[in-house]
Amino acid sequence: MTTTAVDKRRRLTPRWRDYGRPRELVLRYLLLVFVLFITVGPLLWQLLSSLKGAGEDVFGAGASLIPRHPSLRAYREVFDQVPVWTYIRNSVVIALLSITSQLVFSTMAGYMLSKPGWKGRKLVWIVLLASMMFPFESIMVSLFLSIRDMGLVDHLAGVWLPGFVAAINVLIMRAAFLAVPREIEDAAMLDGAGEWKRFRYLYLPSAYGAILVVTINTFISAWDDFLWPLIVLRTEDHFTLTLGLARLQTSSFGYDQRMVMAGSVISVIPVLVLFVITQRWFYKGVSSGAVKL
Repeated sequence: MTTTAVDKRRRLTPRWRDYGRPRELVLRYLLLVFVLFITVGPLLWQLLSSLKGAGEDVFGAGASLIPRHPSLRAYREVFDQVPVWTYIRNSVVIALLSITSQLVFSTMAGYMLSKPGWKGRKLVWIVLLASMMFPFESIMVSLFLSIRDMGLVDHLAGVWLPGFVAAINVLIMRAAFLAVPREIEDAAMLDGAGEWKRFRYLYLPSAYGAILVVTINTFISAWDDFLWPLIVLRTEDHFTLTLGLARLQTSSFGYDQRMVMAGSVISVIPVLVLFVITQRWFYKGVSSGAVKL
């Protein structure tokens, strides 16, 4: 056998050292299966529980994982018992308002922080980092008092304002703008491009991945928020989806476990659909936005 044939055979033959030792490979797959079970398992259990018939147990020793008599009765009862479409409309309004304000102000603030040469830039960056150290519960009371003084209790605007702009999104956009080569901006300045044109036609197109990350994070945060709407909102016509579906656990609806599971699945579906559609660009944006912090 010639040397060329031997080299070709070696290239085509799988080698364990390319993937790690067999024991390490097995451990990796076992770890991936465990993580998949932890993350997807609860959602799958909720889905299967919501499809169980009226005579099947959801909890207890006699409960089975697979529905014996699959039925969509729980979903029909959820839409009959509570105004789900009203809740969805309110959640969509808050999510769209949050996404709009986050994109507008986080991109502009991130652009300003990425530009060197102005006094106080490092101080503002430190303040933003420090603000992320305080949990929401530590400012919740003072925030509610401010919303009350503004007359926004039981209004969707009162739910939206605390999510007007987030420090983490400003830092993500700053990191994305810092990745733009300085030489390209200098060339644009020589061509006569002003500050706004450079921001609009140079920086924003190069940060589409980070913009998508901010959009998805903002949507998930606004859609899944429960604590702050619970504090601010009073009437059912203003309830968000997560807050409204939580009423299914009260005694006024008989606390049907299947309805609770169906409500949980309904609230998760929009987030899953959005993530599945944008996952490729989301991961690309995460990697590009993590260049410089």
